[in-house]
Amino acid sequence: MTRALMTALAILLPALAMAQDPGEIQRLFEAGKFQQVVAASTPASPPDVLYFAAQSQQKLGATDQAAQAFNQLAARPEADPWHFIGLSGRQLVEGNADASVASARQAAAIAPDLPAGHFQLGLALARQQQWPEAAAEFEAASDRQPTNAYAHYYAGMMHYRANRIDRMAVHFEQFLKLAPEAPERPEVLSIMRTLKR
Repeated sequence: MTRALMTALAILLPALAMAQDPGEIQRLFEAGKFQQVVAASTPASPPDVLYFAAQSQQKLGATDQAAQAFNQLAARPEADPWHFIGLSGRQLVEGNADASVASARQAAAIAPDLPAGHFQLGLALARQQQWPEAAAEFEAASDRQPTNAYAHYYAGMMHYRANRIDRMAVHFEQFLKLAPEAPERPEVLSIMRTLKR
């Protein structure tokens, strides 16, 4: 019995530790291992882990589950910027880009140094096709968290759409360095090759 318990703990403890390690969850997310991100998160996970889980659900096409994950963040107190990040994410999933922008702006105003607030605002502005402003928010996220590959990816995409190829290239190169296994890698390489011709 004790041996079985020890074996179970040996299996479970690393998984629980991983569920609480935002850096590991970010690496899984950036490698396109969205199902593993979802499996590693629990309602008690740190907010950035819940945010990666919600985004993973979106990448998997599970919008109802993404909305539920964003709701876990939105249930936090209004003084917590993650409340507004979760609210913005859910509103974006529901197709309400205007409300999503407003909520993300509140998150960024409450905690201007929190990369996720700027990242979420960038996503909401991108939905409104406000390319330059979205690019600026993704750059704000990457300035605050230089290792966030997707902040660079989306900054590059927004600059691409705003015809700022010089800025796009800088962010895409950083994205390729940070996330060599990302599912978007072939798309980024294709854009870069096309523009070099």
